[in-house]
Amino acid sequence: MSLTESNHMPLGTTAPDFTLPDVVTGEPVSLGQCQSDKATVVMFICNHCPYVVHILDKLVTVAREYTAKGVSFIAISSNDVANYPDDSPEKMRALALANDFPFPYLYDESQAVAKAYDAACTPDLFVFDGANNLAYQGRFDAATPGNKAPITGQDLSDALTALLSGEQVTDTQYPSMGCNIKWK
Repeated sequence: MSLTESNHMPLGTTAPDFTLPDVVTGEPVSLGQCQSDKATVVMFICNHCPYVVHILDKLVTVAREYTAKGVSFIAISSNDVANYPDDSPEKMRALALANDFPFPYLYDESQAVAKAYDAACTPDLFVFDGANNLAYQGRFDAATPGNKAPITGQDLSDALTALLSGEQVTDTQYPSMGCNIKWK
């Protein structure tokens, strides 16, 4: 594991389009199919990263809460499964089903989508407004494995609440940090 912070995609950037297979249904899913006119969260996660494992239960809870308010969530794993078999599509499917993900879990085998988003770590969270422009990129909250901070999802929740209220998301955005994406 190599601790890595997220890169900085400029705020206002339009979400790069993609179509990837959903590991649960086996069907291709595009950004356009999942976008919300309120807010869309694109999350780069994976099965084995301790930073993702640490927040996963609360991430699913926050996704359920905001999905009910019209926000869309999309999870993508871009890791090299040859060297990290815990992140294989079969194991991704098992994780999604075991945790009843309220969002599609997509497999980016070519890693082209991660590169288009300049994703660097897991988790790496991107929030796009209803016009599909980046409004927030950063951490879920201050919690990391071992720092004893409570897992709240506060940073992501604050960004989504601001968008849903028609307010500007704060410019104070802390980078996410976690395991680096496992590039081929």
